[in-house]
Amino acid sequence: MAASVFLYHVIGDLTLGKPELEEFTETETVEAAIRAIGESMEGEIPVWKKKSASPIEDFQARQLRFVGILNSLDIVAFLAREDCLLDQEKALKTPVYEIVVPNGALLKQVDPATRLIDALEMMKQGVRRLLVPKSVGWKGMSKRFSMMYNGKWLKNLETSSNNLISTTTTDRLPSFSSRILIRDKFCCLSREDVIRFLIGCLGALAPLPLSSITSLGGVNLNYHFIESSLPAMEATKKLPQSGAGPCAVAVVEAITGSNKYKIIGEISSYQLWKCDYLSIAWALANLSAGQFVMGVEDNVAPTTIAVEEKLLPKPKKLSVFPGGSIVGRSIMYRGRSTALTCKVTSSLAAVMAQMLSHRASHVWVTEANNEDVLVGVVSYADILCAVTRQPLIHATASRDSLS
Repeated sequence: MAASVFLYHVIGDLTLGKPELEEFTETETVEAAIRAIGESMEGEIPVWKKKSASPIEDFQARQLRFVGILNSLDIVAFLAREDCLLDQEKALKTPVYEIVVPNGALLKQVDPATRLIDALEMMKQGVRRLLVPKSVGWKGMSKRFSMMYNGKWLKNLETSSNNLISTTTTDRLPSFSSRILIRDKFCCLSREDVIRFLIGCLGALAPLPLSSITSLGGVNLNYHFIESSLPAMEATKKLPQSGAGPCAVAVVEAITGSNKYKIIGEISSYQLWKCDYLSIAWALANLSAGQFVMGVEDNVAPTTIAVEEKLLPKPKKLSVFPGGSIVGRSIMYRGRSTALTCKVTSSLAAVMAQMLSHRASHVWVTEANNEDVLVGVVSYADILCAVTRQPLIHATASRDSLS
């Protein structure tokens, strides 16, 4: 049953209802990026180079214009630099090309007819966004055996001058040239979109959903962490650059007499998604990791929270709110909410639902009998690996590719 979900659905099925992509260009300011991230559904935004003056742009040209993905932690880390804290207004006017890390491998442009199993393989290798062109008449019509069987594209839809599918049956999935596409109309799919689609297919995925994430190999033991006594800014040096893992660092305390750690919070793009960026940046630059995640009260003297001999200037009476403008307001950092956790015995379905309900990119995994002891992390990429690891899926996919 599970194999049918991955082999007989195409990526076009996931685009239904997705809004058209609005490009955020690299010449936009940090202030504009803060608003865009706050309004985004994933807490991060793809960044593009400006389109050339040419009215025609093929898919390769668009792929080459992609720069990278910018998230809230990238911006907070930039604003936490000493020169930015000294002149916050100038920092907010900085173009984002000075911040975003170029990584063209994070986005892949694919045809709507790409099989779901193939799209998942791309995402497992580190692709975080799929750019899908909008097709004329696309209605998400893939049903088992209706559009492809054993890897062959079937001529089973109406054909006309504006037909969706090529009239020629091919041994491979159709290329961009084999269908009528709406010029310059694209939508962008994230790994979260894929998980949302899969959670709607839990019955077909049985018995995987009720299996524990540990038994499915979904727990990533190679997570990033920082001890609570270290400066919070050190967390930004531990973030993965490949894009495969979550942009998150666990804040931990060592458990005496063992090599285990207790999780007390996290520093992540998820937690900072909708925040007061200037006050958070000040805290990241001045507090220890433990103080950062626990927060400080208004009546705590500055000398009691200093990480360095001299604190960097506190934010001026400015604040940036997602979706709003800079407004006058006094700022005091109060910390973030606790990290999202599950147990090693938690089921795959429970973890998927937990992540989607909280709009989180990851969940920290703890021991079954001790919710404080950190074991690993589960991200969207780990879930995709877990659900496609079954021998039946790979065996069928291999057979189809040879057909």
